[in-house]
Amino acid sequence: MTRGYFGARKNVWTVAKNTWEKGLTYAFRDRRNKKRNFRALWIQRINAAARLEGMSYSKLMGGLHKAGIEINRKVLADLAVNHPEAFKAVVAKAKSA
Repeated sequence: MTRGYFGARKNVWTVAKNTWEKGLTYAFRDRRNKKRNFRALWIQRINAAARLEGMSYSKLMGGLHKAGIEINRKVLADLAVNHPEAFKAVVAKAKSA
């Protein structure tokens, strides 16, 4: 399991075992951090696109909630980056609510 590690970390049993166990700890932690990082990235993208339309992120999300539009941040960020016309339509609905 420690193939590819450098020096004693790959072939000295106790060092390799400790390195492997620590790696499992990092993997467990970072699977959760990855979700956190992606959510932050989506929020930044939505905020940037919303500000181009003259709205802040919080006003946009509040407007979407009032309008009853249930769309998650991942899809909203994808619309903002890849389909700006669709994002404008969503922002218009949020503004009217």
